[in-house]
Amino acid sequence: MAYDKFTILKSSAYPLPIENVDTDQIIPARFLKATERTGFGDNLFRDWRYNNDGSPKADFVLNKGIYSGKILVGGRNFGSGSSREHAAWAVYDFGFRCVISSFFADIFKNNCLNVGVLPVQVSEKMAISIFQAIDKDPNAEILVDLQKQEVSLTGTGQSENFDINGYKKENMLNGFDDIDYLQNIITEIEQFETQRPF
Repeated sequence: MAYDKFTILKSSAYPLPIENVDTDQIIPARFLKATERTGFGDNLFRDWRYNNDGSPKADFVLNKGIYSGKILVGGRNFGSGSSREHAAWAVYDFGFRCVISSFFADIFKNNCLNVGVLPVQVSEKMAISIFQAIDKDPNAEILVDLQKQEVSLTGTGQSENFDINGYKKENMLNGFDDIDYLQNIITEIEQFETQRPF
């Protein structure tokens, strides 16, 4: 399944300054029955987002009307816990295209890269600056430039570079998942195959 190309994202953000947010909090286990990647956004942070009767909790960040955008800014150690891909699916299906944190669990980070969500790991100092900027102005814009591997606050100009696997970077720039990548180089694969003895 191909995804939208990710080149430059300029967006406001939702702040979630909570450390050790695990995958069961991102998408509770009772919602893992589906195998399609759609529909999970409705239950993103389900137990934090809704009361038992299904009504939204007014004080949860996703329910506050002052926040919007395609970026989620999380606390340190975001995505810890189980290896469920559904957590990344839920983040994508809700509409986020980038998650920023000072530290990610490796499996969650890779799962995000596989579904078109860019995980941007920044320093603690930069994370604090981003949270402070959003606290000061809920519409504060964040610029994420994948080609330059740079994240910046447009209001202050403060910026920082981030790391990303080269293969995953190229895939995101082109809107490819792993299968798209293989299909794109099918000619090279076929040529290689003809040169190999059986």
